[in-house]
Amino acid sequence: MENRKIAFLGNGQFAETIFEELSSLGLVRLKDHTELNNNFGLLIVASYGEIIPKEVLEIPKHGSLNVHPSLLPKYRGASPIQTALLNGDKTTGVTLMVMDEKMDHGPIVAQEKVEIPEGVKYKELEVILGKKGAELLEKTLDNYLDGKIKPKEQNHKKATFTKILKRDDGKVSLNDDPEEIERKSRALDPWPGIYIIWKGKRIKLLEVAVEDNKLIIKKVQPEGKKEMSFEDFLRGHKDFLC
Repeated sequence: MENRKIAFLGNGQFAETIFEELSSLGLVRLKDHTELNNNFGLLIVASYGEIIPKEVLEIPKHGSLNVHPSLLPKYRGASPIQTALLNGDKTTGVTLMVMDEKMDHGPIVAQEKVEIPEGVKYKELEVILGKKGAELLEKTLDNYLDGKIKPKEQNHKKATFTKILKRDDGKVSLNDDPEEIERKSRALDPWPGIYIIWKGKRIKLLEVAVEDNKLIIKKVQPEGKKEMSFEDFLRGHKDFLC
């Protein structure tokens, strides 16, 4: 009988959502890629965060599939969901691709577009895309395993890349475009969050909005203190200008 036992590798909420949604398929979760062996007919990877050697990817008879939260070749790399929000995109999607030794480079098995809800935050969109990725896998896997799908090479000339986010990426200035600050607050929630530097101290902007093209700050957390409403902060810092 053909081996259709499936191994799964992944970290973070995107991977967790996919794994939970596909519990009926009996996926076997691995701690890392060194645990993969030829007892598995397929490997599924989601947000694993490491380059897996080619010889490992080729261990399963049906190879290794990656579920990526963007419409490849757009937004390859570490932060596709955050980048879509930072750029104010109206749509994004999920891609199912055959993995090779390069990052998000392999041929595409299937894709599905997803509308980005207005005002959505990163963690919320991550779950939405995880569910869509699981749905795409569920309806694609049988045809893929039966050899009925011919993966299509990506247009590598159109590839765009995202970066690994750092704490400093959350720094903003109140002179920045209000819409840009608001998008950044949603894209970088909960980490690293957005903040300003005032009198040498970091002030986290925990909740912001835009009204009439003006930034409205609703909740902050001054360095070393608890979160508070912006009104309460202003009462104790009358010299704060914004």
